[in-house]
Amino acid sequence: MRSLELLWGARDRGDRPPRRGPKPRLTAEEIVRTAIALADAEGLDAPSMRRIADELGVSPMSIYTYVPGKAELIDVMVDRVFGELTPASGDTWRERLEHVARDNWALFHRHPWLLRVTLARPPLGPNTIAKYENELRAVEGVGLTDVEMDSVVALVTGFAESAARVSVNAAEAERRSGISDVEWWNAVAPALDTFVNEDDYPVATRVGTAAGMEYNSAISPGRAFEFGLARILDGIEALIGSR
Repeated sequence: MRSLELLWGARDRGDRPPRRGPKPRLTAEEIVRTAIALADAEGLDAPSMRRIADELGVSPMSIYTYVPGKAELIDVMVDRVFGELTPASGDTWRERLEHVARDNWALFHRHPWLLRVTLARPPLGPNTIAKYENELRAVEGVGLTDVEMDSVVALVTGFAESAARVSVNAAEAERRSGISDVEWWNAVAPALDTFVNEDDYPVATRVGTAAGMEYNSAISPGRAFEFGLARILDGIEALIGSR
């Protein structure tokens, strides 16, 4: 209930009786915006109640007047950033699902901390429900059952999240190490050659060499996303076509 009150703005809308005394200095929305900015810059551990209070120039205890705890705060943070997603556009279901996938992929790159939040039980706020509604509308009326529509949306958004995780982790590895993938590979390849016999791993050697030359890197998250999305949409097209 505490999360739902925050998610649906009950405290700010005045659904509760007004407090006596001076007018509040803050709103829950200001706290959430500050928390998101901190998480974007430094990760999900950064927006502690004390850190948020310092950023806003108030006492830590005053934050609890608006947000009961960290769990509720994260729920609202997730719902707020889901509000950045846009309704699926396109003339065909395939174009609309591409929009859904690319929009989610971009969201995880803007807010990498989202990848650390378990969404098995998502915050049931207005933006989260609107996200689900808009994604379902991408395949409304194409011949799928309601359960299949739900499964298709889960498949596409789950793939976007998984692919974004690889991409974000690759960028983080480069940031932490201070060297690019090319520099890393140039450093480890000579040592690897002393341990790995090409005759023992002929397919891996051939394919790995071809991929590395093509990507100029050990992996190419962007290309993997594009390839995987196209194959998923091909599979959905086969399902729809079978009807």
